Amino acid sequence: MMGIANVSSPEVFVLLGFSAWPSLEPILFLLVLGFYVLSVLGNGIIIVVSCVDVHLHTPMYFFLANLSFLDISFTTSIVPQFLVNLWGPQKTISYGGCVVQFYISHWLGATECVLLAVMSYDRYAAVCRPLHYTVIMHPQLCLGLAFVSWLAGLTTSVVGSTLTMLLPLCGNNHIDHFFCEMPLIMQLACVDTSLNEVEMYLASFIFVVLPLGLILASYGHIAWAVLKIKSAEGQRKAFNTCSSHVAVVSLLYGSIIFMYLQPTKSNSHEQGKFIALFYTVVTPMLNPLIYTLRNKDVKSALRHIVLENCCGFAGKWGQI
Repeated sequence: MMGIANVSSPEVFVLLGFSAWPSLEPILFLLVLGFYVLSVLGNGIIIVVSCVDVHLHTPMYFFLANLSFLDISFTTSIVPQFLVNLWGPQKTISYGGCVVQFYISHWLGATECVLLAVMSYDRYAAVCRPLHYTVIMHPQLCLGLAFVSWLAGLTTSVVGSTLTMLLPLCGNNHIDHFFCEMPLIMQLACVDTSLNEVEMYLASFIFVVLPLGLILASYGHIAWAVLKIKSAEGQRKAFNTCSSHVAVVSLLYGSIIFMYLQPTKSNSHEQGKFIALFYTVVTPMLNPLIYTLRNKDVKSALRHIVLENCCGFAGKWGQI
């Protein structure tokens, strides 16, 4: 099988992307570039603030820093190549670049689903078991859960992406998308892909449906616990503790469910490109905004860091 794959693998893939709308490409270039810069800056700030401010050395912000690093890595694996293709007449990506892209994007996408489930468990422990929270979410457990999230995503990527890479493509190299995705590579194969499809649907259940079920179960318990709180102020605090995570989960899973759990022969492929553009470019940019705008701790830490640096700079300038 490897020999066939090597003989029939094209040197480059053509990413058709949005080439059907050439007048839209310059606008998309500016929008995508802007969103990408904001995403890197916003998520980078979350990572720095979570590491620098000792008040944010808690499980919630540890997982949030992991999520921000993941978002930066995910967008960087896709967006730069997409910008190159939007800007110039060439819409190609090398075979090796395509392989690296779907390995990394698959890894990080699966990791994010597991990580969001872990974060929902953290919120469950914080709201439903507040007196035992520090005992339950001890540092060793947090490190272990984060490690399992990254390792699980890497494992499914290695298995699924390798099975896809071994498929003989027989010269087919046109991908009707703006980045390399496993299902689209599978469609180019000139052999039966039943095994790959079974693996893909199994992985979708384990890494999309199952984590979503765990998230819904966690928030079901949280909602029940919040309803039992008699004071309106207590309910508001409990809601604010979880609202940012709920918003992020809704954005990501709404996009994923639309993209991957629809029929393969759907007529909404062009619409699917824009949904993919949303979760690839827009969602990673919105995540830090959601967490900073709705989180007093992060805003307070940001103000403290900015004022400390500004005052320190002003003091040094005054001495000069």
